[in-house]
Amino acid sequence: MGKSVAVLGLGKYGRSLAEHLYDAGADVLAVDKNKDLIADIADKCTTAVCANLTDEDAVMALGLQNMDIVVSAIGSNLAASIMAVAVAKEQGVPLVVAKSSSERMSSLLKKVGADKVIDPEGEGGERSARILQSMSFRDFFKLDDNMYLIETNPKNEWIGKTLVELELRQTMNLNVIAVKEKGMHWHFIDPQSPIVEGCQLLIAMEKKKRI
Repeated sequence: MGKSVAVLGLGKYGRSLAEHLYDAGADVLAVDKNKDLIADIADKCTTAVCANLTDEDAVMALGLQNMDIVVSAIGSNLAASIMAVAVAKEQGVPLVVAKSSSERMSSLLKKVGADKVIDPEGEGGERSARILQSMSFRDFFKLDDNMYLIETNPKNEWIGKTLVELELRQTMNLNVIAVKEKGMHWHFIDPQSPIVEGCQLLIAMEKKKRI
């Protein structure tokens, strides 16, 4: 089952993120005060709601407590973004993400509780959607229409096993390229060494495969 994600603000980035999340199987709530934007995205998300995101009562009424993830994509309005993040955290949303347009804005959003701040100049909607769709994904790079590089935490069932034992190339058609243990730099992984808890893996994977 896909995650439930609220995308607040449907500018270019917010629309792209909402549509890619929906295409990837997420249950998407898209919110904006612009009725035309809501009408345009209505058939490209699960639910589209017209609401004034500068109105605290309107944000409270969205039911964000039912979401797995809330994304504030209101990069041009610092006050509205701060309120959206604060309300989402107060309502117990597990992961609150905020779009930022400056270093100062990023710092303020983190101070009010944003778990992750996204720079839309460095990340497109598709890349962000892939990262948010998997709680284990730490970063995501699209090489072409078929191949991705993914920085991820290992699955629980991989811990304590070697790549030789897991046979990921044969069973999942993916290659583990490198590993990074806590406090260390990235390095090539020894296929005979057990994968340790808390490490990060760099994986090459075809688009049709999911982990």
